[in-house]
Parts: sequence; C-alpha cells; structure tokens
Amino acid sequence: MKIKSLVALFAVSAALVACGGGDINIDAQTNDNSNDNSTNNSNNVNVGGGSQEESTCASYTIDDSVTEGFYNGTDCVYSSSFVDIDAPLLADATFKALPGSGVHLFDGSLVVGQSYSSTADMNSAGITEGGDGPSITIEAGAVLAFGAGDFININRGSQINAIGSKTRPIILTGKDDVNGTLSSPEDDQAWGGVIINGFAVNNNCAYTGNRGESGFAMSAECSNLFEGTEGITPVHSGGDNDADNSGRMEYVVVKHAGSEVADGKEINGVTFNSVGNATVVNNLEVYSSYDDGIEFFGGAVDITNYVAVYVRDDSIDVDEGYIGTVDTALVIQSETNGNHCVESDGLGGYGTPGDADRIAQGLNSAATIINLTCIVSPQAEGTHGEGAGLRIREAHFATIQNAIVTTAYLADGKTEDDASDDTDGNYCLRLESAEGLQAAVDGELMIEESIFACHDLSKGDDLPDGNTQVQFLQASNDVMQTAVTGQDPTAGSEPNIVILDGFYSVPLVDMVVDGNVSTVTPVDGRAYIGAVLAAEDWTTDWTYGLHIGSRGQALWFE
Repeated sequence: MKIKSLVALFAVSAALVACGGGDINIDAQTNDNSNDNSTNNSNNVNVGGGSQEESTCASYTIDDSVTEGFYNGTDCVYSSSFVDIDAPLLADATFKALPGSGVHLFDGSLVVGQSYSSTADMNSAGITEGGDGPSITIEAGAVLAFGAGDFININRGSQINAIGSKTRPIILTGKDDVNGTLSSPEDDQAWGGVIINGFAVNNNCAYTGNRGESGFAMSAECSNLFEGTEGITPVHSGGDNDADNSGRMEYVVVKHAGSEVADGKEINGVTFNSVGNATVVNNLEVYSSYDDGIEFFGGAVDITNYVAVYVRDDSIDVDEGYIGTVDTALVIQSETNGNHCVESDGLGGYGTPGDADRIAQGLNSAATIINLTCIVSPQAEGTHGEGAGLRIREAHFATIQNAIVTTAYLADGKTEDDASDDTDGNYCLRLESAEGLQAAVDGELMIEESIFACHDLSKGDDLPDGNTQVQFLQASNDVMQTAVTGQDPTAGSEPNIVILDGFYSVPLVDMVVDGNVSTVTPVDGRAYIGAVLAAEDWTTDWTYGLHIGSRGQALWFE
C-alpha cells in the first residue's frame, strides 16, 4: 500500500520503532527448528558508528535546487515528489547506511533516468552509452524498502552502483518486511523488484552482420518495451553493445518481490533487460519472489555467486538472446512451490520465418551455466507449475557444466503418488525444439560433467541421431540416479545416493550415485561439483534463509 501523506509516513516510522526500531528480522516470528531466531547483518541493519550528520538522507541538485529525503530520527522517507514513476531521478543520488536500524522508505518507485523510445531522443538528451545518465549509489549496509506495486528501475544510460560487503550486505525489500506484517518468511509480493535496462543485443531487434564480429550493428530502431510496464510509464531497452555498463551490484539481497506493477503484470526479483557484460554482478540473492528470481532478456551480463531461495516461478530464466555466464548458483525451491530451476528460450517470438536467419547471425541465446546446484521440490501444484530442473527450448544453445540437479527428495509422509509423473513436472532435463535437439547432436548445446537425480530424468523427444536425452547426457560423462523414489540425496542417509549434505555439495571422493562412486570430473579441476562446499562456504554472513541466525525458519529438507 502506498503512503500518500507525511502523517502516514510518521505512522510507518512509529510502527518501525514499536517493532524494535525498524529491525527487519520479522521472519523470526515463525519457528526455526534450529531454535535460533537471532539476526545478522543480512536482516538487521545495526551498522554502528556515524553521526546523524554523516548519515543524512539522499538528496540531489537540479538547477541549484536541492531535493532531499526527510529524516525522522530513525529512517529516511522519500515522498513521491522526490522520486516516482512520473518523477524519475534526473541527477545522481547516494543512499547511505543509516545509523541504528534506519531504513530508506519510499512512497513510490525508484526510477533512475528517463526511458526513451528512440535513439534520436536519447542522442538529443546526451544518452549514448551506460553511465551517461544519472546514477544511484547504495552503500554497504543500506536497506531500501518499497510498497506493493513499486519497484526500482534503472533506465538505459543510467547506472546502479550497489556495493555491499560480506558482513554488510545491501537489502532491497518491501515495507511489510520492515514493519513486521509479513505472515510467513516465504511471503512474497511485498513490492515489485528490480529492473535494469541496457544497450546490449536483443533478438527482438534487427541487425546486420553477425553478433560479436566486425560490422555488426542495428539495422532498425531497437527500443523494446519491457513486459509488465504496459499501462504505466514505459520502460525500454536494447541496442547493439554487448559491452554496455549498467553499473555494479555486489552483496545484494532482494527479498519478498513480485507484486503487480500493472494490471495482471508482476516483475521478477531482478530483471536484466539487454544488460552488457561491463556490468558487474557478484553475490546476488533473491529470496521469496512471486515471479522469476532473475530473468535475462538478451544481453551478455555475467553473474558470479547467485542464490535463489523459495522463488515461486523460475529461479533462472533466459530469453531473447542472452549469452552471458552464470558462474556458481545455488537454487532451493520451497517444499510446496517453485517451477523450473532454469527455464530458457533462445528466440523472442520463436516460430517466425526469420528464426533460421537469426540463429545464423548468432542472435539466439547461448548462456553458460556452470557450478549449479538445484534442489527442486517434487511438488505438483505450485503457483506457476510443477517443480522441475532444466527446460531448454526454442533454439537456446546452452552450455551447462558441473551441475547437480535433483528432485529426488520426498518429504516425510509423501509417497510416489505425490510426485508428479505427468508430462510437465518433476524432471531433471527437458530439451525441446528441433533446433535445440540438433544443436545437441552438433555439439553446440552441451551438458557435461553433471549429476541428475529426479523422479523423471528427462522429458521430450529423442535427438535427431536417434539417441535419447539420457543417452545424450551419458555421452558427456553426466551421471544419473535411476531409482530415486523415496530416497533423500540431501542427507547422506541413503547408501545408493550421496551427493548433498544439506545444500552443500559432498566432495567428489565421497559422492555415490546409483550405488556407485561418481565418475564425474569437474571441467575446471575443482574437488566438487555444484555451487558450494561446506569447507568453502561463500554464502555465510550475507545471505538470508540459509543459515541459523539469519532466517525465520529451517530449510524444509533439514
């Protein structure tokens, strides 16, 4: 609910004080089997140090006129006249870590820069590449909170520089999270989410030449209207610069996102619209999102160390020509919800007569996903569909290496009948489209040195050479668990399948699949596959939902 007056703003602030000064460990109201509901910096902004003068609210200056947020003694409050959909930031602004438990509270959306529907209009405004427009800086330890329907949008040419640290992450969340009104740690739709728009390639646009080669350029206007913003101020993205720079995000946690931003339209935890690979994204978490965790519409941005916990739709979604790399990703669906670990499409508007030409130009998606752990719920009736592993379709020529994908765990009291065995859910891999199946034969689609343990190992048609999808996996030294019903790969209690200890990968020397020692050999020479090893845990201190002291409840398979 949006706040429309200072009276309401004061009421929110009072509520925060009543709840412990804005402490956003609101999920502690639920039971954690670990019996530890204390907090850490991933959910409690006790940054320490700094006087009121050193921690003032954000401000910006236009034509010698200064506009700033209102500091109420605890929080910084930003009315819709400071920034909103119809009042975007047109100058740089910095959001500091506030003292105590202070939170930056927004009465509208945080829109940075203007959205232009034509190259001519952008050039007239001096916007030609990432960094030309206004930017925001979010300091380590800062918490920004928004109402339902509001979101963060970084327009083309502008940048977000959100640089947290391992012990002082940046939290982007909903007001219901900070005021204690979420009923469950798994609640979502408290606010919209984050949209970042760049000038990188998108295959809904027309180009001459081949992507990545000399002479490649747009042959027509490229300003894609982002899904979900129809009916409000439009958001545009796209171009021909895969090296575009939309800023930096490090140690950022996006919580409880996915509310409607327009009629019937929800956005993802973080949406990367044609974002280039000069953008830096390291250590990003999406916790409890109604729609996808992260989604790429074209572009080439790389992500290192990504965590998706309790995402209702797809934790990683690829579309419209994305060619970047997701290196090290931990995906944990909830016990009763979540669709795909990875859903990926190669071409926007797939099925048109020009598909072959776009593939020949290298415009289809060709993402690399390496060091992936997917713990997928075996549920059959989630918000967006059944729990499942990897769905690769519509000419996506993916490269997937060092992955663990499992839906094998059946919770206490469940039987085989509770896990879906229809054509839509509870599979590890589903390859679709003639182009993708042929690419698997030709070596342009690769899935290698990985472990699959699901209710159904694969769905979809055989390859053009007559091999099944399981045979395709076996030829790439992928290992499959064939008898998984009722077994638990996350506890090490089943002698025939030992691949995970909780969400941690078991070292390769200890891995057992189908009763045999695993023969998987990581492509990069590591001593394990998947996202994280207990002895080298990069998720501690900054993530939410995984560890005792920074979560509201234990993980369901614990």
